[in-house]
Amino acid sequence: MTWQIRRATVADLAHILAIEQSTFGSDAWSAELLRSELASANTYYIVATPVGAPEIVEGYAGLMVPPGADDADIQTIAVAAEVRRMGLGRILVRALLSEARKRGARQVFLEVREDNPGAQALYLDLGFEAIAVRPGYYQPDNVDAIVMKLVLQPRVPGLAVGAQ
Repeated sequence: MTWQIRRATVADLAHILAIEQSTFGSDAWSAELLRSELASANTYYIVATPVGAPEIVEGYAGLMVPPGADDADIQTIAVAAEVRRMGLGRILVRALLSEARKRGARQVFLEVREDNPGAQALYLDLGFEAIAVRPGYYQPDNVDAIVMKLVLQPRVPGLAVGAQ
C-alpha cells in the first residue's frame, strides 16, 4: 500500500479523533487537546492518506519541537486498525524524525506503553533506546511508560532521509 503524508490541519480533527479513540480507548486524548496540538506553533502533526484518496486518513503522528530546542518529543502516533502491520507506523516515525532534524533537534524522546511490544520493537528497530520507566503513566489503566530516546545523526548532503 502507498500513502501520501501531509501536514495535518484542524479539518482533519474528526478523522484523527476517530483513530485516537479506537486505538487508545481510555487513554485517548480529547478533541480539545488534539485541536490545541494541531494549532500549536511548537508542534508538527502529519496524516497519512491513501494515494488518490486524500479524504481518508489512515494514520497520524505528532511531534513537539519548540523553536531553538535541542530535544524533540514524539507526542503521539496511531494507525487505523485495518492498515496496521503494513509499515505505515514506520513511515510516520521517519517523517517526524526528518522534521525534527530540519528543526535542529539533536535527540528525540517518546513514551510507549509497557504492554505494547509491537510499538517498542518498531522504535528499537529505528534506533531508539529505552532509558527510563514512568510507573503508572498511562491512566486510568495504570500502565507503565517506557521512555525512549534517539540521538539524531546530522544530515548528510545527498543522502536520502530513510538511509541513515
